[in-house]
Amino acid sequence: MRLLPFLLFILVPLAELAILIKLGEVIGIAATILLVVATAVIGVSLLKRQGLAALSRARSDVETGEFPVESVVDGACLLVAGAFLLTPGLLTDTVGFSLLVPGVRRGLARWLFNKLMTSGHVYVGGFGAGGGRHGHDAPHQQDTPASDGPVIEGEYRDMEDSEPREPDKPRSDEERSSSPWRK
Repeated sequence: MRLLPFLLFILVPLAELAILIKLGEVIGIAATILLVVATAVIGVSLLKRQGLAALSRARSDVETGEFPVESVVDGACLLVAGAFLLTPGLLTDTVGFSLLVPGVRRGLARWLFNKLMTSGHVYVGGFGAGGGRHGHDAPHQQDTPASDGPVIEGEYRDMEDSEPREPDKPRSDEERSSSPWRK
């Protein structure tokens, strides 16, 4: 399995080179170079538009109190698509353009999620209306989530219970109210 990335790193550029050489023989060198540049320019403009849309969806999700799972997955796929689109070659451009299709991104995300879930390396849990707690000392239990949205496990610390930075100097009311985490 460790050999696979190395082989891809060698074989993909060789395949790209072979395709470009053959295409250059068929349509000419100038047209081949123009095609590679055009796919990069078109791909980057589409990528920019979809990236801004994903960022806008993420902001609206956060504003409504939801975790932007779909936007994060879209952003990650768009990042990979951008890398493929900026790499010269028609093979990588094909992969990059396919990642710009929302249905392909969703299918890839669903496949990856299922693969991770069946591998046993992912724990999905949290607390629902019952107020269940997960932490280092809490047993992992099955809680019913309050909504159908994603549940993310995490830990928190109430800053009111923590010790001040300087034991001799307590925080003033002004310092406490200036925290960005307070409303």
